[in-house]
Amino acid sequence: MAQENLTTKVTEFVLIGLSQNPNWNFILFLIFITIYITTWLGNLTIIFTVIFMHQLHTPMYFLLANLAALDISDSTVTALKLLAGLLSHPNTISYNWCIAQIFFFHFTGASVDFLLTVMAVDRYIAIYKPLQYLTIMNQGVCISLVAAAWLGGFVHSIVQIGILIQLPFCGPNMLDNFYCDIPQVVKLACTDTYITELLMVSNSGLIVAAMFLVLLVSYSVILMKIRTHVTEGKHKALSTCTAHIVVLSLNFGPAIFIYDRPFKVYPGDKIFQVMYTLITPMLNPMIFTLRNTEMKNAIKKLKRKIVSSRSRIFTRGKSFDLAEPKISRDISTFSGDKVLSALYTVIVPMLNPLIYTLRNTEMKNAIRRLLKRSVFSERN
Repeated sequence: MAQENLTTKVTEFVLIGLSQNPNWNFILFLIFITIYITTWLGNLTIIFTVIFMHQLHTPMYFLLANLAALDISDSTVTALKLLAGLLSHPNTISYNWCIAQIFFFHFTGASVDFLLTVMAVDRYIAIYKPLQYLTIMNQGVCISLVAAAWLGGFVHSIVQIGILIQLPFCGPNMLDNFYCDIPQVVKLACTDTYITELLMVSNSGLIVAAMFLVLLVSYSVILMKIRTHVTEGKHKALSTCTAHIVVLSLNFGPAIFIYDRPFKVYPGDKIFQVMYTLITPMLNPMIFTLRNTEMKNAIKKLKRKIVSSRSRIFTRGKSFDLAEPKISRDISTFSGDKVLSALYTVIVPMLNPLIYTLRNTEMKNAIRRLLKRSVFSERN
């Protein structure tokens, strides 16, 4: 019997999730889907604003748009499974999908960490080499740095997966989490995982802690330079660096707590996991936009452009459909305006299908056949 258990491969894992109470699960579903939608809206706002507003075509905002794209990806990897699990019981995930989720979670998460490092380098050059900044951080350099961040995330993740898939899983399959992650999965392996845990901690926890310390020291040096030497745009530079430090703390703090220790279960684990996977990607765009006057102004200009373009499209459509005479007059005092508005918004949409069907024999025959099928299916 023991030999049979050791050779039986686990094909799926059961995710315990955040709660076993259906009422609480529904409340949590509403909360987390709101957070997820907010994450998408906030980060997409940054991406589209950077793309369409010419004044934001600078290295800093190019990196910020890439961070927004990574935040969406990072949140999606865990949020979709969490939301589905809150509405289903039992909440299971296959072994292959579990490994895939771990890969993409660490791929996007590590890419975010490396990109935050690149953003720190960008701020350092902007403060210490302001005259050469745009020459140094040209388009080719920015694209290369972003590609290097993505490549770093890929290498980090593929090393983790390479170690993980060597472990045998032949017994317990209950994961005390709402998504698949290395600390919980490793503990279910049917072998001694001490060496594996050391490798995982060194590849994740120690690297993250070292990066965080280096970045904190770097931003401390940058802040000292801003306070003592920068006069023009001092407030803007301080605000930008403060936002970066807050984002660094939100990203690296929970990651250090989760990965920079032996893989043991602590009461606060799930709180940090929710914060790391869902709350931080939602807060990042808020932090960068609320403390950035240039970004807020650009978003307002983009909104005005969208509204004005929709107004022009609506006006053109109205003049085309109604063929209003081009007579100079005061629109607010013209007595037929309300009649024309009702005709355009209510009567015309109602008449269009009637006109097309009454004069189209093929359409009328198709409608008759569809009605006959409906009656026949109801009788059967």
